[in-house]
Amino acid sequence: MNQIYPWLSGNFERLQKLRERLPHGILLSGIAGLGKFDLAMNFARSLLCEAPAATGESCGKCAACHWFEQGSHPDFRLLQPDSLSQENAEDEKGKKASKQISVDQVRGLSDFVGMTSHRGGHRVVLVYPAESMNSNAANALLKSLEEPPTGLVFILVSHQPQRLLPTILSRCLKFPLASPDRESVLNWLKQRGVPQPEIAFAAAGYAPLYALENVDETQQAMREKLLHAVRQPAAMDVFSLAETLQKTEQTQVVHWLQQWAYDLLATRLAGQPRYHLAEAAAIRQLVAGIDPLNLAQLQRLLQTAKREAGHTLNPKLFFESLLLSYRQLLLE
Repeated sequence: MNQIYPWLSGNFERLQKLRERLPHGILLSGIAGLGKFDLAMNFARSLLCEAPAATGESCGKCAACHWFEQGSHPDFRLLQPDSLSQENAEDEKGKKASKQISVDQVRGLSDFVGMTSHRGGHRVVLVYPAESMNSNAANALLKSLEEPPTGLVFILVSHQPQRLLPTILSRCLKFPLASPDRESVLNWLKQRGVPQPEIAFAAAGYAPLYALENVDETQQAMREKLLHAVRQPAAMDVFSLAETLQKTEQTQVVHWLQQWAYDLLATRLAGQPRYHLAEAAAIRQLVAGIDPLNLAQLQRLLQTAKREAGHTLNPKLFFESLLLSYRQLLLE
């Protein structure tokens, strides 16, 4: 059973209050790594449970709960990219699974949307992440949102709601999730053996689940190699570092650099980093003589790189260009 994370328990209670007058579309939004998907799954399960607790939580014992756990509930559908739903990131022919929700997947809901409930209660469609729908898929979903049958609830979960069609946004009740409570997150990370949970939480962009994932030794080692190099731009071996990084997901490397660049500018202007708390002294020394305009330009460069990261054909060349630009901006 998907857990309700301690920093989201209040949000689960707020969702339960919606049952008094349940909207046909709900948009859960917030930063990635917050636990929105697990919250949405818990809410969907509670809507389908045949003997929920007074708090609204599912009983975990009824037939509906058992079906839900087995992924076979007849009144529930989950729409997500194949890259998330398949155990392997490649199909039988070695082709990478799609990171988009296709129009065919949405059209596949037509029979489900037109049917009545098998159990006489709600029916639920969960879309995650909603911004992964391509334009055709989004327009196809819009038709169901415009004239939803009685008892059908769409739960859209999004890291970037600004990427959704305005017409989809207008047909959903917006349910933004606030930043998580710091103390509950730190206690949760500590219980799971995360060393220096406060530093890990900050380094993960204040996303609790990413802070836990970052315990992965291989991922952490790669991040440390990158940070060690960017702390000393004059001595950085761009070509060797690019070769080392080329097997790491480009978007992940750009994300690490964006956090670093944010802290460089924040420290230069306000004297304190946000993400790299343990590096505060080193960052102050590094940015002391750097023009803030160069640091702002670095942020713009990384924003562009983030858009291009998922489409690069040669990761090594991509990293070489990015790191050369970084070194130039910091040494000018």
